[in-house]
Order: sequence, then C-alpha cells, then structure tokens
Amino acid sequence: MSKILEFKNVSVRRGHKQILKDISWRVDSDQNWAILGLNGAGKTTLLKMIHGDLWPTSGSLEVLGGIFGQTNIPELKTKIGWVSNALQDELHQVDVVDEIVLSGKFASIGIYQEYLETDLQNARQLLVDLGGENLLGKPYAVLSQGERQLVLIARALMAKPELLILDEPCNGLDLFAREELLKRVAQIAKQPRSPALLLVSHYTEEILPLFEHVLLLRAGQVVDQGQRQKLLSAENLNAFYQKPISIQKIDSERVAVYPQTGLK
Repeated sequence: MSKILEFKNVSVRRGHKQILKDISWRVDSDQNWAILGLNGAGKTTLLKMIHGDLWPTSGSLEVLGGIFGQTNIPELKTKIGWVSNALQDELHQVDVVDEIVLSGKFASIGIYQEYLETDLQNARQLLVDLGGENLLGKPYAVLSQGERQLVLIARALMAKPELLILDEPCNGLDLFAREELLKRVAQIAKQPRSPALLLVSHYTEEILPLFEHVLLLRAGQVVDQGQRQKLLSAENLNAFYQKPISIQKIDSERVAVYPQTGLK
C-alpha cells in the first residue's frame, strides 16, 4: 500500500473569500473515495489542487509522491486521469473517437506527437473493452452525452494513470445512461491494475459500493470522512445536509436522498 495523496491543513483563499479551510485528508493506493457535497462546497477547487491547477494558500499537499513546491506539475498530470464535462468543451469536435482516446497517452487536446500504430490499436482496444466498439471511427460531435463520457473515460485510462478522477461523470445523463456508465466504472475497479478511483458527486445514489470511503464536504470544510457504511447512514446524512430530507434505499448498499418539499 502506498500513498496516493495527502492534504495537511490545506486552506485556499481568493481575496477575502475562504474557499477551503483546514483540509486534512489522505488517500491510499488500495482505496477508492467519493467526495459528496452540494454546490459551493469546494469540490471543484479540491480537484483542481489534486490535478496541479491550483496551489494551497497555506498547508501542504502531496500527490503521487510529489510535494507541491518541489515537484514537476506537468509530469504529475500525466499520472492522473481526468473525466469532466468541462473537458468536453476543449476537445476538437471534428476529431474521431479513436484519436481522442489516443490523445490521453500524451495528456493533450489533439495529437501533436508521433505515435506508433500499436498505440492507436491500444486506444481502440481500450474503448472496445469499455463497451464502445460501435463508437470507433465516429466524430466526437455526433456522440450522445453518455457516449462522450465513455470516450473520456477511455482517454483518461490511455496513459495508465495511478489516479482516475471522475468529476460528476453522470451529469446530463438520463437514468438508464447513468446506470450504464456506473456499470463501466465498476468494471474498471475490478481490473487487476485499476487506478485509485476518486468520484465527485452531488448524489448519493452514484456512490457505488466500490467507493468504500467517503469525504463529506460543506462550505469548504470537511464535515466528516471515513467508511461509507457510517457516512451514508440516515443519521449522518440528516446531520450533513442540515435540511429535512427523505432517504430511499435503491438496494442493500445504495441510497438516494431527496429534499422534503411537502408537495403531494
């Protein structure tokens, strides 16, 4: 077991605004974590720091053996797979799926380096293994939202990352596409050399059993962290949301949370 990342009393300020406050959190290589929080909780800022796009105002941060201030950030980024809706806007819409997956090997938008035919074949096989064989050769622009997310996951895995960040991957998906995508994520976790997985979500039902650890984030601070069975209990969730909620069991290990609106 090795350390994937560690925050020690990390805070982030922008002008007079406190974005994150005193974050202390550690992820080990044999762990998959989910970060749960509402809008404005600080989830995006936390991810940007892990990816090397933002540095702490105070405290120390270590990711994949690199201590911020002493490590090569571009090199660090090649070890982190990133799946985010924000990335979709940066990709070249006319590029074919095969090339977009291949670009993950270089952590670039588009391909500007020389590559081997075996690299392209590996990219295609990776997409096939994730269930996207029917997407090969198609321009990215014609894909559905669910298909685009599948391509982004394949792209993120292309460089064989040590950490795979899934930043609200189910946004924009209908309920069937969401379950299909979550099924693919579960398949990745079962692979012998699966990277550590980090899922960020607003919704408890997206936190599959494979995410055995949960970080609860509210207003830039860690409310609680630890085993999912404790963190996703009715008692804990009621305390976390600080508003009346209803909790519905999806199955023996997944729950959905809804606000109590009083509507009938």
